[in-house]
Amino acid sequence: MTKIVKRLKQAYKTFDRDRTYALSEAIKLVKANAKAKFDETIEIAMNLSVDAKKADQNIRGVVQLPHGTGKTYRVAVFAKGVKAEEAKKAGADIVGAEDLMEMIQAGNMPFDRCIATPDLMGLVGRVGKILGPRGLMPNPKLGTVTLDVEAAIKAVKGGQVEYRTEKAGLVHSGVGRASFDDKSLLENIQVFVDVVTKARPAGAKGTYIKKMTLSSTMGPGVSFQLEV
Repeated sequence: MTKIVKRLKQAYKTFDRDRTYALSEAIKLVKANAKAKFDETIEIAMNLSVDAKKADQNIRGVVQLPHGTGKTYRVAVFAKGVKAEEAKKAGADIVGAEDLMEMIQAGNMPFDRCIATPDLMGLVGRVGKILGPRGLMPNPKLGTVTLDVEAAIKAVKGGQVEYRTEKAGLVHSGVGRASFDDKSLLENIQVFVDVVTKARPAGAKGTYIKKMTLSSTMGPGVSFQLEV
């Protein structure tokens, strides 16, 4: 813990915490301070002028990052018959129906995303109270309830990330790794911000994006804005 605190203190000396940097500058600062012994995740946090308690302002969706996230996602698919075979060929890590449901009920969930064909949503509903709080419940709005399981699996494994508003209108997500080159990170971040910007709900008032921050897993946050 002492080492982490010392590292943060040193990192804060490298930039002005009250300044909003251009995205390209923020990327360089965040990468320079990502000094952990592992490849740190680069994360974006967006403070939006929305009330997450109101259903019409609780935005949620997915973003296909052009350069992926650098993370390997494990995918579970609820499917039977032909669709189960399609899922296996597409690279799903776990495919099943009743047996997958029983795994989840037993607390065994070795996956990061869950996809289901529409006909099995009744079965998925039985474990909704387990999947829901973990953000794993299949949802047609996110493309995870679909007959095209192949496309859904490839999207997840190809760098698709989910976003949703949390308390105080915060949206955050991983957008790459410290090992990514600056250009790849910049393009991933621009795409993420663009998608969230277009998702602005009609009920949002005033300045939609109040603040954006970029950070690494173990590093401090740097305020930034997109470059014109």
